[in-house]
Amino acid sequence: MAPTLAKPFDAERDILLGEGTGRVKTVWFVDYACPHTRRIRDIVQRSPGRFGAQNASTAVRFIEPENDTDGSEHAARAAIAAHRQGRFIEMHQALFESPPKFSPTKVERLAEKLGLDMARFRADFAADETRARIDEDRESLGAVDDIMMPLIFIDGRFYEGAWDEDSLIEAVEKPLGLRLALASEDFFHWAASAGLVLILATLAALTIANIGWHDWYEEFRETEFALSFGGASFGLSLEAWINDGLMALFFLLVGIEIKREIVFGELSTRDRAILPILGALGGMVVPALIYAGINWGEDTAHGWGVPMATDIAFTLGIMALLGDKVPTSLKVFVSALAIADDLGAILVIAVFYGHGFHMAEFLVAVLVLALMIGLAVGRVYNRAPYLILGLVLWYFVHESGLHATLAGVLTAAAIPSRRPADPEGIAAQAAAIVEADTAEDGLGDAAVHRLQNAVERLREPGFHLQNALENWSNFLILPLFAFFNTGLLIIGSSFSPMAPEALGVMLGLLIGKPLGIVGIVFIATKLGLARLSSEIGWQQMIGAGFLAGVGFTMSIFISSAAFEGAQLESVKLAVLLASSVAAITGSVLIARAPAIGGRRGD
Repeated sequence: MAPTLAKPFDAERDILLGEGTGRVKTVWFVDYACPHTRRIRDIVQRSPGRFGAQNASTAVRFIEPENDTDGSEHAARAAIAAHRQGRFIEMHQALFESPPKFSPTKVERLAEKLGLDMARFRADFAADETRARIDEDRESLGAVDDIMMPLIFIDGRFYEGAWDEDSLIEAVEKPLGLRLALASEDFFHWAASAGLVLILATLAALTIANIGWHDWYEEFRETEFALSFGGASFGLSLEAWINDGLMALFFLLVGIEIKREIVFGELSTRDRAILPILGALGGMVVPALIYAGINWGEDTAHGWGVPMATDIAFTLGIMALLGDKVPTSLKVFVSALAIADDLGAILVIAVFYGHGFHMAEFLVAVLVLALMIGLAVGRVYNRAPYLILGLVLWYFVHESGLHATLAGVLTAAAIPSRRPADPEGIAAQAAAIVEADTAEDGLGDAAVHRLQNAVERLREPGFHLQNALENWSNFLILPLFAFFNTGLLIIGSSFSPMAPEALGVMLGLLIGKPLGIVGIVFIATKLGLARLSSEIGWQQMIGAGFLAGVGFTMSIFISSAAFEGAQLESVKLAVLLASSVAAITGSVLIARAPAIGGRRGD
């Protein structure tokens, strides 16, 4: 979500440009030596006059860089001192019109030109209260991670739009389209939103199935949808299109995330990767062993992969709701663990949960993958060829008998990676393009194209694909998957928690997950193989182990590949029950855990 002000607009305390009674309240953080602030000043200063006192009010607050080499503090002190003589606007303009390097002598000269009472000006300029006001202004920013000038807040919300007059005017006017965009942006960036939508989709499916519409629900899931061309046709049920087709896009995003973490993320070095990888291994092996032990000799023994999985969206969403109860290092550990867990789940699905095997189609899939790898080796960074070939790969993987979602992961692996570009170089290039190609009616098409290429180079190709598809995955694909796979009959159900497949899943998720994760982390730290962060206590680690037992999406996905009929219904219900208990237990443990070393998360 966009950063918000810790201290809102205050007409009594703030220094105002115009009246303070406007409908829209803008707070402008000024650094008189900052070139970006100086470029946008005319636009900001015109806003009160443009909208009128009844519509918009602008307050000025002061900020200085950490390494103040240009006298930003001197300029801010001068502005505050002039304000105390009722001459802020004149000093404000004079500071912006002066070369951006300030000293006490220089600002005194400006004060003299304005005819200020110099004795009073010098006293106010040097006063501790003046320094305190600057500090208060900085504190009013709140938790803004990266201070990028100019800093403008509109109705307490950080303005992230373009630095041009039309964009700023639109942000102040807030037409319906912009209000909807801001609301959706806040929701999409809320860490728990994806989990909430999954819960709503699950509740919708359960409600429909248990109010007398179960037969309609089943018929709808099994509705055939086919693609045909000439005499050729390819058809699947709606459920299969979602589970095998749309979920391949989900696994494409999972694969991109895994690859990024391995190449230059939390899994890129031994020191970073060892603990989450060991935790993930323990969290997969122990649940599988518990399930296998309970189902030994039964026809349900092949379902051992179901309790191995962790639902990263739910787990991280719950941790987000717990706020500062969760240390930052614990969030990083669980994120890396869940990514390693996803990799293990993908391998299990690919190897053990395909249906039949057809060599001819498999060989074609291998050739398509080889072509994609050849493009990557040749450093073809355009994403379109990989997506087109990925679609072909999906078809032949599906026809080969392997699970079709494997194509998503293989496509992600084939998309070439490269470290992000040097931002200073890209910034210099962008400035050069703008300076060389600015016309009266704006940049030419060629310059815009070059700017787009430069900006895209800031991140690797997979990032842009993930950015384009992530919301579609979180708020459409996964909810559809949940809706089409959790419409279980509860009223009048013959579900037995003591059935071996249900008991194995529940104990695997509720006992196997925390036992495997915490147990192997404890052993690894005692043997000196890895080191636990000083921020994390063992109660918090146990709570995280329980949260990792929220299998939900991934566990249901594996169960759909492993079972069918009544057994599938039983296993799905067991996953839902165990995931709910694991979520509650983990949340309570973390919420009640004492802070370690007096530190909390961000």
